[in-house]
Amino acid sequence: MPFAAAQPVPTDLAWRVIGLVNLYRLLVPPSLYALYAILGAGTTLGGARPDLFLWSCVVYFATGIAIVIGGRRMLPNLRATTFVHATVDGVAISLLLFASGGVASGLGILFVVPVGAMALLADSRDAFLLAALATLALFAQQIGGHVTGTAESSDYPATGILGGIVFLVALLAWPVARRLRDTEATVRRQQVDLANLAQLSQYIVQHLRESIVVVDHENRIRLINETAAQLLGDRSAYPGALLGETAPQLLYLLETWRQRTATPAAPSATFIAADGGHVIQPHFASLGGNEPSPVIVFMEDTELLAAKIQQSKLAGLGRLSASIAHEIRNPVGAMSHAAQLLAESATLSEEDKRLTEIVRTNGDRVRQIIENVMSMSRRESSRPERLVLATWLAGFREEFCATMQIPPARLAVAALLGDVEVQVDPSQLRQIVWNLCENAVKYGGKEADNEIIELRVGRLASTARPFLEVADRGPGIPVQHRERIFEPFFTGNERGTGLGLFLSRELAQTNGATLLYEPRTSGGSLFRLVFRDPERWVA
Repeated sequence: MPFAAAQPVPTDLAWRVIGLVNLYRLLVPPSLYALYAILGAGTTLGGARPDLFLWSCVVYFATGIAIVIGGRRMLPNLRATTFVHATVDGVAISLLLFASGGVASGLGILFVVPVGAMALLADSRDAFLLAALATLALFAQQIGGHVTGTAESSDYPATGILGGIVFLVALLAWPVARRLRDTEATVRRQQVDLANLAQLSQYIVQHLRESIVVVDHENRIRLINETAAQLLGDRSAYPGALLGETAPQLLYLLETWRQRTATPAAPSATFIAADGGHVIQPHFASLGGNEPSPVIVFMEDTELLAAKIQQSKLAGLGRLSASIAHEIRNPVGAMSHAAQLLAESATLSEEDKRLTEIVRTNGDRVRQIIENVMSMSRRESSRPERLVLATWLAGFREEFCATMQIPPARLAVAALLGDVEVQVDPSQLRQIVWNLCENAVKYGGKEADNEIIELRVGRLASTARPFLEVADRGPGIPVQHRERIFEPFFTGNERGTGLGLFLSRELAQTNGATLLYEPRTSGGSLFRLVFRDPERWVA
């Protein structure tokens, strides 16, 4: 009858058991040899055949070393491995017993450990087969000793008792082995399930639309998905990298968040992505309650969120603009016209003329607000063309200076690269740059008429995307207003409409560009218009 098939490949549990048995092989021979050397030749230990005893110890120890050197490369089949190890132990211990005069020497107990261990690795039938082989080895050495005169005939009952003990060990090891195999199978299934869950989690994280970064207490990146790596820079953003080297601005915001966790939450600040064309708003959350704990950072592209909000706002403004045009523009025009006619009266005093001028001025302001709202509602899609920025800026500079009545020297054009080409709607680009330069004239040059407004053209070092900068040396924008300057109807000046920068960013997004603001370290404001990546131009 064939034996039941065992597991085809040794598992980690099997190798641990084999390793413990091999440690037993490495400890027993030196111990027996040491006892033989200490007690001398008069003892029963190796007393029958000293040379065979010593050589058995040496070969048994050398076999254990060879198994250690061979490692897991030897006999990948578990059943074959079990029987080979059992055979080695049976032969070696039988020779030690034979050389010591049989079971009377007391060395027969050495069979218990290897038989019990190998029984843990075998199934029920193989376990009893191993016990039977060990018992046969005991009787074989006892018969051999009796024939050669080195063993007494009275030792046969002791041999039988020892064989029964070996069978009892195998019998007791069988349920333990079964439970161990069931436990190991459960653990293996759980490991497979955990590995599958880990792969699934990794796949989900890597393919999320949201950009996710996990940072440990040492400010090292532990996990980052593809979208986050694109925002922070594919080359420098990877697991194990220091966040300070990858994104210094994000590290500053993270440290600021850590310091104010015990205080009321403040509005989240933003930073510029590695490509220079996206404004990112991070959201931080601690992973675990122990301090210091890792922090997960959700990075949100404000352009995507702003686009959805702007769509709803523009839809409402579109409906509002129609009623504004009919209900407000005509009355405001009538009031302004009446105030103009009233100012031409010869009987008005200077104080009354000043009041009529106030009416006309505010009427013009209301009319300008109406025109801005109307331009948002009826804004057409862009018609992009390829332009060389340096050539286009030369014509714009001449027109702007003539219209605003400022000396050309106040508008300085610095083309860092003369061949920078962009794809944009010329009329919408004119409106964007005109708004920025007009704001610079109004708010950046009040202190002196010779305040220079700089227009710079170049390419970003990280992505080679073309950009156009408008910079001034004025007082700049207060810190508390910097996050809101692109909101509609927000203005820090009582005479402003709060729609210029909002319209400028809207027009930029229509052309696939991004309008950003940065404070200048030496004072003043800098607005950077980052154009569409040339690699994404569409014919």
